[in-house]
Amino acid sequence: MLVSVVLLFSCERESDFMALGEMRIVVEGWIDEGDVARVILSRSVPISELVDSSNFLEYAIRSAMVVVSDGTINDTLDLRRASYHLPPFMYVGNRIIGRAGGTYTLTIYYFCLTSFRPITLTAETTIPESVPIQNVRYVRQNPTDTTGSLVVEFTHPEGQQKYYQIATMVRHFDEVFVPSMYGNLSSRSFTSPDVEVTVMRGVSIFPRASFALYFNDGDEILVRLRTMPRKSFDFWNAWQNEIINARNAIFPANRSLPSNINGGVGIWSGYGQSTLRIIAE
Repeated sequence: MLVSVVLLFSCERESDFMALGEMRIVVEGWIDEGDVARVILSRSVPISELVDSSNFLEYAIRSAMVVVSDGTINDTLDLRRASYHLPPFMYVGNRIIGRAGGTYTLTIYYFCLTSFRPITLTAETTIPESVPIQNVRYVRQNPTDTTGSLVVEFTHPEGQQKYYQIATMVRHFDEVFVPSMYGNLSSRSFTSPDVEVTVMRGVSIFPRASFALYFNDGDEILVRLRTMPRKSFDFWNAWQNEIINARNAIFPANRSLPSNINGGVGIWSGYGQSTLRIIAE
């Protein structure tokens, strides 16, 4: 789902804790409506260690057992190469397809060779009912511009508390959906059920870095409106704040990102989704 290393190497930030080098397992896991579960695992990085392109594979976890359950079926995920993520390995399900209203439990079994002890992590998430995108417009600030932002329109179900994220994929550039800048939304802030929000292009780091906040004329863009649980919203809000405040999103400046992983850090989230294609013109 992500193209950046932000989530993958997020780590517990208490300086005394990390200076001692105690390893924490970092989870990036999700199950989309209509798709299988996917999980990326890495270990946290002590402050004293330097991570670069020559050694980041050392932090990938490829020997865990990852199981997702919907309460009836247990799906043991297979480890696969994932060239467009970092680390480039992903555990992928094959038996459970996400559905709106479903609850999904994640269990990770891992034997830590440095401490010679078994580790078990657990988390639970749901997939909220999706909300369809009604329209997307490409908007230039000035008529002579060759770049612009997107205006996404949808109708929020009245009387419901929902949390949204808008993500985009630029065809022939992005390989996965990238969370949009200013694309995390809580219905508490809506003044009307008819929602119209302007979003910028999200920051991507891997495999091709892009810090451009605007889309370009002629871009073919897939726009996705996700519904997500409150804990996922809190996580993505904190992640976005790290980006906006020009902090290092790989290692949050003064606190850990919110997490729903028991025994580790990171996020396990279900997403409802509605997707629309637009040509920027």
